[in-house]
Amino acid sequence: MILSMTGFGRAEANGEGVTATVEMRSVNNRFLEVSARLPKEFNLRESDVKDILRKTFSRGKITLTVTLDRSKETDKVLDVNGALALKFKEALNTIRKEAKIKEAVSLSHLLFFKDELIRRDSNSDSVDHDWNVITVAIAKGAKSLNTMRVKEGKELAKDLRKRINELNKVVDKIESISKEQVPEERKRLHERIARLFENEEIDEQRLEMEVVILADKLDVTEECVRWKSHSKFFIEAINDKEPAGRRLNFLLQEMHREINTMGSKSSDSRIAHLVVKAKEELERIREQVQNIE
Repeated sequence: MILSMTGFGRAEANGEGVTATVEMRSVNNRFLEVSARLPKEFNLRESDVKDILRKTFSRGKITLTVTLDRSKETDKVLDVNGALALKFKEALNTIRKEAKIKEAVSLSHLLFFKDELIRRDSNSDSVDHDWNVITVAIAKGAKSLNTMRVKEGKELAKDLRKRINELNKVVDKIESISKEQVPEERKRLHERIARLFENEEIDEQRLEMEVVILADKLDVTEECVRWKSHSKFFIEAINDKEPAGRRLNFLLQEMHREINTMGSKSSDSRIAHLVVKAKEELERIREQVQNIE
């Protein structure tokens, strides 16, 4: 199954006057990388957040922000550290004088340090309760993000199937032109030798041997067969239930190798044009595959 690594998810969870809101964004990455911005008292829980997300995602760079709204908690006790507030005020006044700022230190300035100055009652029961609400919100957010990644993945899969089918047609044309080249090159070679030995008899046996060697050099059947095998596996990987990003990337490298060989074997301008067209399309596909989990 194709899953995009790009997406956005948002979710909320409520519990006893506490609301946890989670927003998460993801972009492509070789591995699963999680960056979480949590309320201060839960900063050490980032590894727990990663464990939750690993249940849903295997690749991608996920940025997650959690906010807690405790506005409905009317029975919680607030502890105001007045002594620390005075120290902050003295420090700000020192800075104000050193910087020659006329504006007086006000309450709004002190509120920049509200997390240090005002603490709610943080007994273990309330902290555990809040964390439980957060984990529910994270799980919901992951589901929301994954839904968007699945939808975008379906569109990517549709586009990739179409592009691979078009490339298969290009390879069929290359194979067809390649087969036409052998009799043409045989005739051309015969004419060149005839011009060189106008008054001498041409060794037909030697000529046929040279044609066989030339035909072997021009034959791209082997490359076309391998291409078709790779393209078949590519479509199967798209339809597979497992994450396919790495497999698709490997198959693209092999397909690019076969196209390169086809181009190097032929001197026909038509094949050269088709090879360039195929390489351009493979590059577009590669850009799409970079965003697949």
